Amino acid sequence: MTEPVDVKVAKSTPSGATAVAVTAHSDRLNRVPGLRKAALERAGFSGAVGTTATFDDGERATVVVGLGPSTTSGPGRTDALRRGAAAFARAVGRHRRVAFEVPDPSAVDALAAVARALTEGLVLGSYRFDDLRSAANVKPGLATATLVVGDDNAAVRSARDGVRAGAAVADAVCFARDLVNTPGGTLTAPELADRAAARAMAAGIGVEVLDLAAIAEAGLGGLIAVNRGSTIEPRLVTLTYEPDGADDDTPTVALVGKGITFDSGGLSLKPAASMMDMKCDMGGAAAVISAMCALPALGVGVRVVGITPMTDNMINGGAQRPGDVYTARNGTTVEVLNTDAEGRLVLGEALILASEQEPAAIVDLATLTGACMVALGDRIAGLMSNDDGLRSTVAEAAATAGERVWPLPLPEDYRPRLDSPVADIKNITSQTGGGTLTAGLFLRHFVGDGIPWAHLDIAGPAFLQEPDGEQPKGATGFGVRTLLALLEGWGADGADDSPDDDGDEDTDDA
Repeated sequence: MTEPVDVKVAKSTPSGATAVAVTAHSDRLNRVPGLRKAALERAGFSGAVGTTATFDDGERATVVVGLGPSTTSGPGRTDALRRGAAAFARAVGRHRRVAFEVPDPSAVDALAAVARALTEGLVLGSYRFDDLRSAANVKPGLATATLVVGDDNAAVRSARDGVRAGAAVADAVCFARDLVNTPGGTLTAPELADRAAARAMAAGIGVEVLDLAAIAEAGLGGLIAVNRGSTIEPRLVTLTYEPDGADDDTPTVALVGKGITFDSGGLSLKPAASMMDMKCDMGGAAAVISAMCALPALGVGVRVVGITPMTDNMINGGAQRPGDVYTARNGTTVEVLNTDAEGRLVLGEALILASEQEPAAIVDLATLTGACMVALGDRIAGLMSNDDGLRSTVAEAAATAGERVWPLPLPEDYRPRLDSPVADIKNITSQTGGGTLTAGLFLRHFVGDGIPWAHLDIAGPAFLQEPDGEQPKGATGFGVRTLLALLEGWGADGADDSPDDDGDEDTDDA
């Protein structure tokens, strides 16, 4: 893992900083200290969110960072700060030490949130995955960024609190990115489990790892079925976080993440072009593991259990065949008509295990369907839920975190499309369209009665072909920030009460 940029707080710009960021709003270009509006306009600078213009006098570069309109507030302003800091980090990638003049540091009550957003942006914007490059091809990057907040000691303390939180979140996202960027032939299920266990133990949270024999004894038929085509054993990792002072009244939230370390499609083989980025098919597990390990640093007050089933989906003489039937842990028999719809099989088993914890809610993340990308593109995750309250809570957490989600339905009249003539349920429908929705309905079947559950289909935003704001090309760590915002806020507005219950082609699933 490339060492992340070290973010500090100071009252003035350090003498060693070779580049300094100042911010500008698109409707106030005439208020940038030391620079005329005409100069900014000649440089093509509009002040839009994430735009930059560099003015270098040979001694120190001044980088003007756009934050959009000055009227932006709430999550939009936080997102603008995060994206602006990321753009600055990319613009000064050749510098080792830089500074960022914090806008309006006199607003001490909001400074922690500002510093947190800037820290997240600086760390995420400077992220690089150099683990597989030879030493000759690894160039020094940004090492230290200092947030300049002025002479007020209260402002310094508030900013430092924000930096600590932002660094914990950004470090978790970077760990998830590293896991997803690691090739599937390197990050096998046992290796992923080992890395998860090591990080969890370092963070001080509980860890349990099941091997093939234990998985079979637990009756996790879907995980065993997918693993049949592999020469590498599966794993199932359960991480447990207990907050300080937890008692019998402390609610539990369960997180579930899909951990397909490489997806060939199995006997329902993918085309070569569709297989190239299938190391990303464990993006859900990476997000859950990384978020879990950040909970102690953030002092989250709810008990959390993270369950991540892990295997690759490969081909050999023992691989499951279309038409095969397996039995899940809860006794459900499942007819597998497409082996490339494997993610829902392993997730089903994890949802059963999560339900046995009798949690206040379950949230799962998975790079589940290409159909979701058809509907929402590659920047927005699909959000499905059996509970209106939980759906709203997750959507609000995503907005706070700066990750885009969009609600999708779970239409009851689509459920019969999963009826099997030989088993209790089948893993795909033969009808065209709605593949994301029927995948969600399949998963819902394995959620315990009365348990609020939300599903995030992150097939698009988990792995990008082009950078977007603080997100790089390749693995993004999508979902980590949403999970952490959700768990940090749990109970703050009554979210620990159970919300009211109401009643095509895939990247990894058909």
